Amino acid sequence: MRDIRPDIAYRLFYPSVPVIVVAHHQGKVAAMPVVSVMSVSNDPPRVAFASSPSHYTHKIVVASGWFSLCWLDRSLTAYVEQLGTKGGEGVPDKLLSVGLSHHLGHTLKMPVVDSASAVMECCLSGTQKLGDHDLVLGDVKAVYATEDFTDYWTFKEYHPILYAGLSQKFTLYQG
Repeated sequence: MRDIRPDIAYRLFYPSVPVIVVAHHQGKVAAMPVVSVMSVSNDPPRVAFASSPSHYTHKIVVASGWFSLCWLDRSLTAYVEQLGTKGGEGVPDKLLSVGLSHHLGHTLKMPVVDSASAVMECCLSGTQKLGDHDLVLGDVKAVYATEDFTDYWTFKEYHPILYAGLSQKFTLYQG
């Protein structure tokens, strides 16, 4: 084995499935893919994702007090790449700017991606500074998915994107 620099240790977690964080505030729709996302509690249902507080979407999540998480199929990889490499400040609707249409969610009436394979609607329950990133915590208020999800994914219809890093370009795990 060889030593790995601690500042790139997070790359050992790749490939991982990017989830799109969407928020809406004062007429603006912000969105970004995140790979550091997890379930942190079953009772109450709570999720978290890590984000740099400098990201525009992070600022909109904190300002609005809610967000949605959207899982997209591998067929939508080009859109996820655009969301991850295109800034959102000054863009009225980042989802539409990359070609992703959206509608209001079931419970919290926030934007969710039309073509999402699964969605969670969350109320912000807090943030925790962890260094150069914040842990953003959300209480899950609604969850829905395509028929490919029963108690677990069957992967008959949903084919997750496996993000493998961003060196020169968005990299997918094709294994």
